[in-house]
Amino acid sequence: MNTLNDFNFENKKAIIRVDFNVPLNDKFEVTDTTRIQAAKPTIIKILEDGGSCVLMSHLGRPKGKQDEFSLRHIVKSVIDIIGCNVKFVDDCVGDKVEEAVANLVDGEILLLENLRFYDEEKKGDVAFAEKLSKYGDIYVNDAFGTAHRAHASTTIIAQFFKENKCFGSLLAREIESIDKVLNNSEKPVLAILGGAKVSSKITVIENILDKVDHLIIGGGMSFTFIKAQGGKIGNSICEDDKMELALEILKQAKAKNVQVHIPVDVIAADDFSNDANTQICDIDAIPDGWEGVDAGLKSQENFDGVVNQCKTILWNGPLGVFEMESFAGGTIALGHSIDKATKNGAFSLVGGGDSVAAVKQFGFADKVSYVSTGGGAMLEMLEGKNLPGIEAILK
Repeated sequence: MNTLNDFNFENKKAIIRVDFNVPLNDKFEVTDTTRIQAAKPTIIKILEDGGSCVLMSHLGRPKGKQDEFSLRHIVKSVIDIIGCNVKFVDDCVGDKVEEAVANLVDGEILLLENLRFYDEEKKGDVAFAEKLSKYGDIYVNDAFGTAHRAHASTTIIAQFFKENKCFGSLLAREIESIDKVLNNSEKPVLAILGGAKVSSKITVIENILDKVDHLIIGGGMSFTFIKAQGGKIGNSICEDDKMELALEILKQAKAKNVQVHIPVDVIAADDFSNDANTQICDIDAIPDGWEGVDAGLKSQENFDGVVNQCKTILWNGPLGVFEMESFAGGTIALGHSIDKATKNGAFSLVGGGDSVAAVKQFGFADKVSYVSTGGGAMLEMLEGKNLPGIEAILK
């Protein structure tokens, strides 16, 4: 696959699709700069080669041109992180942009206004993509978070760069990390799937059963599996219409020799609040009026044993309601287990919004091998789908 290192950007303008869709507070200050930091190596490589960068991104879900979604709010953060001046133009197509691009000299960075101020971006409009393509000699896609969308700037634009297109360093690492788990993994391979719903993970489970040796099912979705097997789950979250599917998944796993691990005990609460009364229950004997909100100590010990016998670990989804301090113990314990396994040579990949939030919140982000920046995109890759933003570069 074509990466940054296949090109010398001297005297070249790179048009780069970055993912600067970052959270802002009510003063329009960036509250999490992870995505900007993730784009830094690509930008620096191009500048050091002697080229210039035209950056394009979306921010939020604007309805037309709305100032609250203007990328001008993030310019200061981009300057702070990249460590050099960043010019900004308050449009992303048109005469004003053409002039700003024409005046850009080697070593400079220009940030275009929010692409989603134009409906053509999400529609994958070819004429809009062609206008954007005029702003660079080489197209670089470094936006994994939007690689599963066939938008003008992520996919359609690539057709105007026959040979001169490549993955940025972030997107290349994302592809390599997921490929390492799915196709080039050192065994035993473990997938940990948590979160609330089985329905959102069905296709992931079906796709990875052929590739893993162990599967930990935690979080809210574990109750669907327990109830399907005749357990009493009290008032715990459950998808009754997915119980047959849960049994089918267990049957498939057995046939493929995959060991499935489900919590054996839980912390149950009498209310969905941090101050609720709690008790430890066997997961299949939760009293009426109580709901499971976190993995219990026995489960944490069991999972620690599984994690530390595996050489490749994928973690997607928390084990409890970690946003509430009282119910974060299972997720934190899992983080410690993965940290230990990683130190002992395992490759660990964490991805998906809630797991990423958890590893950041509890200080594990630099203790795992790789933290993915794209929730939806990563899930689609794990489901075995081809992502349009990636396919467009490979064509």
